[in-house]
Amino acid sequence: MTQPLHRRAILIAGPTASGKSQLALRLAETLDGVVINADSMQVYRELRVLTARPTVEDEVRAPHALYGFVGGAEAYSAGRYAADVSVAIEQARHDGRIPIIVGGTGLYFKVLLEGLSPVPTVDPDVRAYWRAQAGARPAPELHALLRARDPAMAARLVPADPQRIVRALEVLESTGRSLADWQREPGRPVLAESETQRLLVLADRAVLAGAIDARFDAMLAAGALEEVRALRALGLSDELPIMRALGVAPLAAHVAGTATLEVAVAQAKAETRQYAKRQATWLRRNMIAWKQITTQEMKSIG
Repeated sequence: MTQPLHRRAILIAGPTASGKSQLALRLAETLDGVVINADSMQVYRELRVLTARPTVEDEVRAPHALYGFVGGAEAYSAGRYAADVSVAIEQARHDGRIPIIVGGTGLYFKVLLEGLSPVPTVDPDVRAYWRAQAGARPAPELHALLRARDPAMAARLVPADPQRIVRALEVLESTGRSLADWQREPGRPVLAESETQRLLVLADRAVLAGAIDARFDAMLAAGALEEVRALRALGLSDELPIMRALGVAPLAAHVAGTATLEVAVAQAKAETRQYAKRQATWLRRNMIAWKQITTQEMKSIG
């Protein structure tokens, strides 16, 4: 990268374990910035190790925002992120610092640059009903209900995604319109593209796979199993987002005595590699205008 980074908001996206967070940290130190989270799992306080949140040492090196501030009993949403990241960016600028927003959740970057569709607030009674249905019915059955009532929205969702299926059902019932219709209406961006520097970190697949495996081994050494034990002790619903964090289900199976540690670790690593592949595909397809940098080029930035 030849041109210097200037004093605009810097957005850094990339698949898990690509090294993007360390790049953000180096830039924050060099440019007097604030590292702001754009990862949907790193918002949860109960999983510092397993979600690869910045360490305490990282937080000493530079200010960080929107990490570990939500309890796992909550289902954090893109709507809340839009509000929270707006405040974090405003605070960074008030303090004379550059907002450096980093993560791998594509939806959060869409929120930043495109905004959210103006879906009305769902009636609380309707929401309570469908959340109860989610606890009583399997996700494929809920998907069949949605398909019968709203085939256009059902076609966008996989049958194994109860959170999004229930969201579609409650919006349909509460507003009388498909969520697909609402989503076609333009949102209000948090940032204009002209005030951002956008970097997309890409890694060779073999290199990334090795980094994923090495990082998971380091997570185990740093206490990932203990985090999962503590999470299970909270008795949270399996439908909550935090319970779908990478590595939680395999390690929970080991903690419960239904899988050996070797099997659990192999499964967690495989799931993470598959997720990183899907992430990279999505990011390449949706971030065509972003400046692409390799992990090797990344070392010369900052």
